[in-house]
Amino acid sequence: MIVLGIETTCDETGASLVRNGREILSNVIASSADIHEKYGGVFPELACRRHLESILPVIQEALVAPVDAIAIARGPGLVGALLVGMQVAKGLHIAWKKPLIGINHVEAHLYAALMGTEEWRFPALGVLLSGGHTFLTKISSVGSYELLGTTVDDAIGEAFDKVGTMLGLSYPGGPKVELLARGGDPKRFPFSPGRVKTHPQHFSFSGLKTAVLYAMQKEKMGEQEKRDLAASFQETAFTDVVHKAKKAIETFPCQAIYFGGGVTCNERLRLLFKKEFPDLPLFWPPKNLSLDNAAMIAGLGYHKLLIKQEGDPLSLEVQTRIPIDL
Repeated sequence: MIVLGIETTCDETGASLVRNGREILSNVIASSADIHEKYGGVFPELACRRHLESILPVIQEALVAPVDAIAIARGPGLVGALLVGMQVAKGLHIAWKKPLIGINHVEAHLYAALMGTEEWRFPALGVLLSGGHTFLTKISSVGSYELLGTTVDDAIGEAFDKVGTMLGLSYPGGPKVELLARGGDPKRFPFSPGRVKTHPQHFSFSGLKTAVLYAMQKEKMGEQEKRDLAASFQETAFTDVVHKAKKAIETFPCQAIYFGGGVTCNERLRLLFKKEFPDLPLFWPPKNLSLDNAAMIAGLGYHKLLIKQEGDPLSLEVQTRIPIDL
């Protein structure tokens, strides 16, 4: 079965053909990140306009083989951006008379790590770290999840971008903070991770961002101080993720950890997990599938069709927020 995946949740317009949930035949992405740089973040209206301009050419380029089904990212994401993809997917569904299947975007991020593996190891821990999402989940099988911890404020990638802005770095700041941190001392600034008293497994990054701001106000920020600040912030944020992941796997017989989201490209994060879990298989998404893309949508769409045995109705709606365990 060849599934066409369509992704328009934020600022990437993606289309991909994937055979049997694994073999990527095409994966086309048009990013609008260039138009958001001067705003220091995604400007929703401009993102939607770029989707309108890009989506048909992107789909046309991706169509390298006949299509058996259409998978569309229905959320979470920006409502206007989601609607662009959904309406185009419904139009193709009507025109081609092919099944339509709605996909949870964050679930697809975790599937990106599953996609290239021959044997899946369940139950497993899912760790999603991106610009819009941060959570830990128990994965019992594809489509079966139990949320263990999530962020109560900023996503970790969003926190990286905002700290990047404080340091005078252009958007997106996350990768630039990582580069800056490589020349810094992670122990220079004794930051503490956020705590959520009522839910110890949840994350909070607002206090850590504030601590970074206060540190910048207290000390003169030369280049080395900026490197130390970036390294200290990064180490605190990632150590918190590793600590909570360790607590999470104590609650069930975990067989592996699967990662998703753009923040998982960070080499320091990977090293910390490797050190903490030397005997547990760690599965990272390929770097070309860690950011928003349609291949993960198409791949997961194949399995969702196998599970449901039918597509979704034409009344399928977008959702700006969808829990992973829905």
